[in-house]
Amino acid sequence: MWQTDFTYFKIIGWGWYYLSTVLDDYSRYIVAWRLCTSMSTKNVSDTLDDALSYSGLDEIKVKHKPRLLSDNGPCYISGELADYLQHNGMGHTRGRPYHPQTQGKIERWHRSMKNHILLNHYYLPGELKEHLQQFVHYYNYDRYHESLNNVTPADVYYGRSEEILEQREMIKQNTIAMRKQIHYDKQLNQMS
Repeated sequence: MWQTDFTYFKIIGWGWYYLSTVLDDYSRYIVAWRLCTSMSTKNVSDTLDDALSYSGLDEIKVKHKPRLLSDNGPCYISGELADYLQHNGMGHTRGRPYHPQTQGKIERWHRSMKNHILLNHYYLPGELKEHLQQFVHYYNYDRYHESLNNVTPADVYYGRSEEILEQREMIKQNTIAMRKQIHYDKQLNQMS
Protein backbone atom coordinates (compact mmCIF):
# COMPACT_ATOMS: atom_id res chain seq x y z
CA MET A 1 0.00 0.00 0.00
CA TRP A 2 1.12 3.54 -0.73
CA GLN A 3 -0.04 6.52 1.30
CA THR A 4 -0.32 9.91 -0.35
CA ASP A 5 -1.11 13.41 0.83
CA PHE A 6 -0.32 17.07 0.34
CA THR A 7 1.19 19.52 2.78
CA TYR A 8 1.94 23.19 2.22
CA PHE A 9 4.73 25.75 2.53
CA LYS A 10 4.79 29.53 2.30
CA ILE A 11 7.62 30.89 0.16
CA ILE A 12 8.20 34.55 0.91
CA GLY A 13 7.28 36.66 -2.11
CA TRP A 14 5.99 33.64 -4.05
CA GLY A 15 3.01 32.41 -2.05
CA TRP A 16 1.91 28.90 -1.20
CA TYR A 17 3.53 25.75 -2.55
CA TYR A 18 2.28 22.21 -1.99
CA LEU A 19 4.28 19.04 -1.46
CA SER A 20 2.73 15.90 -2.94
CA THR A 21 4.27 12.73 -1.48
CA VAL A 22 3.91 8.99 -2.02
CA LEU A 23 5.08 6.93 0.98
CA ASP A 24 5.38 3.13 1.02
CA ASP A 25 3.18 2.01 3.92
CA TYR A 26 5.27 -1.02 4.92
CA SER A 27 8.74 0.55 4.90
CA ARG A 28 7.83 4.24 5.31
CA TYR A 29 10.13 4.90 2.34
CA ILE A 30 9.40 8.08 0.38
CA VAL A 31 8.94 6.63 -3.10
CA ALA A 32 8.21 9.94 -4.86
CA TRP A 33 7.50 13.59 -4.13
CA ARG A 34 6.81 16.79 -6.06
CA LEU A 35 6.69 20.44 -5.11
CA CYS A 36 3.59 21.87 -6.83
CA THR A 37 1.80 25.20 -7.17
CA SER A 38 -1.62 23.63 -6.57
CA MET A 39 -3.26 20.52 -5.15
CA SER A 40 -4.71 19.24 -8.40
CA THR A 41 -5.49 15.75 -9.59
CA LYS A 42 -2.84 16.22 -12.29
CA ASN A 43 -0.22 16.81 -9.59
CA VAL A 44 -1.34 13.63 -7.79
CA SER A 45 -1.18 11.56 -10.99
CA ASP A 46 2.24 13.04 -11.88
CA THR A 47 3.57 12.10 -8.42
CA LEU A 48 2.12 8.60 -8.84
CA ASP A 49 3.76 8.36 -12.28
CA ASP A 50 7.08 9.20 -10.59
CA ALA A 51 6.44 6.52 -7.94
CA LEU A 52 5.50 3.87 -10.51
CA SER A 53 8.56 4.72 -12.57
CA TYR A 54 10.93 4.74 -9.57
CA SER A 55 9.63 1.38 -8.33
CA GLY A 56 9.69 -0.13 -11.83
CA LEU A 57 5.98 -0.97 -11.64
CA ASP A 58 5.33 0.94 -14.85
CA GLU A 59 7.45 -1.54 -16.82
CA ILE A 60 6.80 -4.94 -15.26
CA LYS A 61 3.66 -6.96 -14.85
CA VAL A 62 2.80 -7.79 -11.25
CA LYS A 63 -0.16 -9.58 -9.72
CA HIS A 64 -1.06 -6.63 -7.47
CA LYS A 65 0.09 -3.05 -7.76
CA PRO A 66 0.13 -1.02 -4.56
CA ARG A 67 -3.21 0.17 -3.26
CA LEU A 68 -3.41 3.93 -2.72
CA LEU A 69 -4.48 5.31 0.67
CA SER A 70 -5.47 8.98 0.81
CA ASP A 71 -7.75 11.41 2.57
CA ASN A 72 -10.93 12.81 1.00
CA GLY A 73 -9.50 15.96 -0.54
CA PRO A 74 -11.03 17.10 -3.84
CA CYS A 75 -8.08 15.85 -5.88
CA TYR A 76 -8.40 12.36 -4.34
CA ILE A 77 -12.13 11.91 -4.86
CA SER A 78 -12.15 13.14 -8.45
CA GLY A 79 -13.28 10.98 -11.34
CA GLU A 80 -10.06 11.89 -13.14
CA LEU A 81 -7.97 10.20 -10.41
CA ALA A 82 -10.33 7.19 -10.36
CA ASP A 83 -9.79 6.79 -14.12
CA TYR A 84 -6.02 7.15 -13.69
CA LEU A 85 -5.92 4.49 -10.95
CA GLN A 86 -8.12 2.11 -12.94
CA HIS A 87 -5.95 2.57 -16.03
CA ASN A 88 -2.85 1.75 -13.93
CA GLY A 89 -4.45 -1.23 -12.16
CA MET A 90 -4.35 0.35 -8.72
CA GLY A 91 -7.00 0.25 -6.02
CA HIS A 92 -7.90 3.19 -3.82
CA THR A 93 -8.85 3.44 -0.16
CA ARG A 94 -9.86 6.74 1.40
CA GLY A 95 -9.68 7.43 5.10
CA ARG A 96 -12.70 8.27 7.19
CA PRO A 97 -13.50 12.01 7.04
CA TYR A 98 -11.95 14.07 9.87
CA HIS A 99 -9.84 11.09 10.94
CA PRO A 100 -6.21 11.84 9.94
CA GLN A 101 -4.97 8.87 11.99
CA THR A 102 -5.90 6.61 9.06
CA GLN A 103 -3.03 8.17 7.13
CA GLY A 104 -0.89 8.36 10.27
CA LYS A 105 2.38 7.37 8.65
CA ILE A 106 2.34 10.12 6.06
CA GLU A 107 1.08 12.63 8.63
CA ARG A 108 4.03 11.68 10.85
CA TRP A 109 6.35 12.09 7.86
CA HIS A 110 4.96 15.61 7.37
CA ARG A 111 5.64 16.46 11.01
CA SER A 112 9.21 15.10 10.97
CA MET A 113 9.96 16.88 7.70
CA LYS A 114 8.43 20.20 8.73
CA ASN A 115 10.24 20.14 12.08
CA HIS A 116 13.44 20.26 10.04
CA ILE A 117 12.46 22.21 6.91
CA LEU A 118 10.58 25.02 8.63
CA LEU A 119 13.66 26.04 10.61
CA ASN A 120 14.55 28.23 7.60
CA HIS A 121 12.75 30.90 5.58
CA TYR A 122 12.63 30.26 1.85
CA TYR A 123 12.67 33.00 -0.76
CA LEU A 124 12.80 30.85 -3.91
CA PRO A 125 10.98 27.63 -4.82
CA GLY A 126 14.28 26.07 -5.92
CA GLU A 127 15.77 26.71 -2.51
CA LEU A 128 12.89 24.89 -0.79
CA LYS A 129 13.07 22.06 -3.32
CA GLU A 130 16.79 21.60 -2.65
CA HIS A 131 16.24 21.40 1.12
CA LEU A 132 13.36 18.96 0.63
CA GLN A 133 15.54 16.76 -1.57
CA GLN A 134 18.28 16.71 1.08
CA PHE A 135 15.79 15.85 3.83
CA VAL A 136 14.11 13.08 1.80
CA HIS A 137 17.53 11.50 1.23
CA TYR A 138 18.36 11.81 4.94
CA TYR A 139 14.95 10.39 5.93
CA ASN A 140 15.13 7.44 3.51
CA TYR A 141 18.80 6.46 3.88
CA ASP A 142 20.32 7.87 7.09
CA ARG A 143 17.60 8.31 9.72
CA TYR A 144 17.01 5.23 11.84
CA HIS A 145 13.33 4.64 12.47
CA GLU A 146 12.30 3.30 15.87
CA SER A 147 9.15 1.60 14.58
CA LEU A 148 11.29 -0.23 11.99
CA ASN A 149 13.60 -1.75 14.67
CA ASN A 150 16.07 1.11 14.21
CA VAL A 151 16.86 0.54 10.56
CA THR A 152 16.25 3.08 7.82
CA PRO A 153 13.21 3.05 5.52
CA ALA A 154 15.58 2.22 2.64
CA ASP A 155 16.85 -0.84 4.51
CA VAL A 156 13.29 -2.15 4.77
CA TYR A 157 12.23 -1.05 1.26
CA TYR A 158 15.20 -2.79 -0.37
CA GLY A 159 14.94 -5.91 1.85
CA ARG A 160 18.17 -5.43 3.83
CA SER A 161 16.64 -5.06 7.31
CA GLU A 162 16.71 -8.74 8.34
CA GLU A 163 20.39 -9.08 7.42
CA ILE A 164 21.23 -5.89 9.33
CA LEU A 165 19.29 -7.01 12.41
CA GLU A 166 20.98 -10.45 12.34
CA GLN A 167 24.39 -8.79 12.05
CA ARG A 168 23.59 -6.50 14.99
CA GLU A 169 22.49 -9.49 17.09
CA MET A 170 25.73 -11.32 16.31
CA ILE A 171 27.77 -8.24 17.31
CA LYS A 172 25.75 -7.96 20.50
CA GLN A 173 26.32 -11.62 21.42
CA ASN A 174 30.07 -11.33 20.67
CA THR A 175 30.28 -8.18 22.80
CA ILE A 176 28.48 -9.86 25.71
CA ALA A 177 30.80 -12.89 25.48
CA MET A 178 33.87 -10.64 25.36
CA ARG A 179 32.70 -8.63 28.39
CA LYS A 180 32.03 -11.84 30.34
CA GLN A 181 35.53 -13.05 29.50
CA ILE A 182 37.08 -9.73 30.59
CA HIS A 183 35.11 -9.83 33.85
CA TYR A 184 36.11 -13.46 34.44
CA ASP A 185 39.79 -12.63 33.75
CA LYS A 186 39.66 -9.70 36.21
CA GLN A 187 38.23 -11.94 38.91
CA LEU A 188 40.98 -14.52 38.33
CA ASN A 189 43.68 -11.80 38.53
CA GLN A 190 42.22 -10.47 41.79
CA MET A 191 42.20 -13.97 43.33
CA SER A 192 45.83 -14.62 42.47
